[in-house]
Amino acid sequence: MITSVFKSISAYRSSFSLISKLKLWKYFAIPMVISFVTAILIGISAWGLSDNIGSLISKAWIWDWGKATFTTISTVLGGLIIIAIGLILYKHIVMALSAPFMSPVSEKIEQHFNPQAVHSHRDTNNAQQLWRGIKINVRNLTMELLLTVPILLIGFIPVVGIFSTVLLYAVQAYYAGFGNMDYTLERHYNYSESISFVKQNRGLAIGNGLVFILFLFIPIIGIILVLPLSVTAASKVTLEKLQQQKTL
Repeated sequence: MITSVFKSISAYRSSFSLISKLKLWKYFAIPMVISFVTAILIGISAWGLSDNIGSLISKAWIWDWGKATFTTISTVLGGLIIIAIGLILYKHIVMALSAPFMSPVSEKIEQHFNPQAVHSHRDTNNAQQLWRGIKINVRNLTMELLLTVPILLIGFIPVVGIFSTVLLYAVQAYYAGFGNMDYTLERHYNYSESISFVKQNRGLAIGNGLVFILFLFIPIIGIILVLPLSVTAASKVTLEKLQQQKTL
């Protein structure tokens, strides 16, 4: 799996040049706007709700001594919780709404790498692609939240909490990569088959998602470029894996 992780990460190196070569930037215009607006709304929510969440957490401290310090820590922790949940929601909202724009991108990349191939893939329209994107991302959002909540709770345990951060990052990366890979998989597999494919190729999903999450920490530019670069990288490695399976 480690090899697949690094392979997926390395696919980002050629993403920018491939987008330019195939003139794909026009397809990313609306998804970039969706990404930027969603990030701004989540950022505002984190700023506004951190005090409220912090206030709830601070009630756990029943003593008078150290109350002010614990309240301050609780406010910061509240903000971190909102941001963690916000990152989860951000991924799935943007990926679901961008599906009708990203599927054509993946298809053009496939035509570029294999122009002579006779595809027997599923023929879907924009509405079906949007519904597929919503269905996949609602499923992934539910699964990710079920995993994230206990991981966040583990984070309160001294020492062990350090490992929870790594685990949380890995979970977020996996589902980010899952969504990016599905833009290609939706033409080849149905809903359940796609889930099975990604489970069998977790390394590819995690590798793609690791870079995806890192991009989100780059102010403005990262939020704008994260989807174009990650979808292009995911399409490349997913197509290569599909081709390998067909030749076996």
